[in-house]
Amino acid sequence: MRGVMKGKIIKGIAGFYYVHDGHDRLYACKAKGIFRKRGIKPLVGDDVEFTILDETAQEGNIDEILPRKNQLVRPASANVDQALVIFAVVEPEPNRNLLDRFLVMMERQQVPVIICFNKMDLDKGRHGLFYQEIYKNSGCQVHLISTYSGQGVEEIRKCLRGKTTILAGPSGVGKSSLTNLLQPLAEMETGEISRKIQRGKHTTRHAELFYVEEDTYLMDTPGFSSLYLEDLAAETLKYYFSEFARYGVGCRFGEDCVHVEEPGCGVKEAVREGKISQSRYDNYRLLYQELKGKRRY
Repeated sequence: MRGVMKGKIIKGIAGFYYVHDGHDRLYACKAKGIFRKRGIKPLVGDDVEFTILDETAQEGNIDEILPRKNQLVRPASANVDQALVIFAVVEPEPNRNLLDRFLVMMERQQVPVIICFNKMDLDKGRHGLFYQEIYKNSGCQVHLISTYSGQGVEEIRKCLRGKTTILAGPSGVGKSSLTNLLQPLAEMETGEISRKIQRGKHTTRHAELFYVEEDTYLMDTPGFSSLYLEDLAAETLKYYFSEFARYGVGCRFGEDCVHVEEPGCGVKEAVREGKISQSRYDNYRLLYQELKGKRRY
C-alpha cells in the first residue's frame, strides 16, 4: 500500500526518522537525498509529508519538510511552543543558578517557560511558596505540584494541551513521574513504538517527542546537571532577565548600565526595595562575571 501522509518527526536514530501520523501509527522513514543537497537536516518536531512504502512494516520516505515556525539549537528541534522545566522543592533542593541559566537559554531562543516545582508532598517548610515568590516576576508561569499526590498535575495538563513542549530538568526531580502521569492520555501503541525503536537504544540519547493527545506533544530531553551559556556577550545578559526591564529605565547611565557596579542603578534599587528577587539578581551577577571572564581568553 502506498500513500502520501502528513506527520511529525518524533525521533531520529541512525539515519531513520520516526514519523507519527497524529493518531496511532509510527512510520520508520528515510529522508530523500534532496534535503542534503539543500543543506536541510530533518529535526525532531518537524512537520513533514511522507510516502508510505510498506503499510504492514510501517516504513516510508520523507518527501517534504513543511515550513518551521521556529528552530532551536539546544535541544536541536523545530516547532516548539514552550518549555516546561521541572525542579524539586526538596530532595534535592533546587539549584537556582542552574534554573536561571535555563531561563536565559530559553529566553534567547524566544521560548516561553513554565517553571514547575515538584514534590510538594514533602514540602514541610513552605519552600514552594518561597520559590514561587522568587520567580513570580520572571515572566514565567510558576506551578507547585506533586506527582505523588496529584497536586497541580491537572493544571499542567491544561498548559500542555495543543502545544509541543520541551520537558527539561535535572535528574531525580520527578520528570519521569510527570511524564508517566501524562502518558496514559496518549492514543498510541507505546509498546509497539518501544519495540520499533529498539534498534537505536544503544545510540547517544537525543531529544525525543511523545504524543500525548491530538496536537499535543512532549519533548523529553536528557537530564542536565550543568548548562553553559555560549556566544552571549556579558553586556546583553540583562535583556534575558525580564523583571529588569521596567526598572532599568531609571538607571543614571541608561542603556549603558549593566546593573552591576554603576551608581544610580534602577535595578539595584529595585533589588534593595524587594521588587526584584535578591536570588535572581545574585545569579545575574554571577553569570555576568562568568561571561565577562570568558571574553578575556
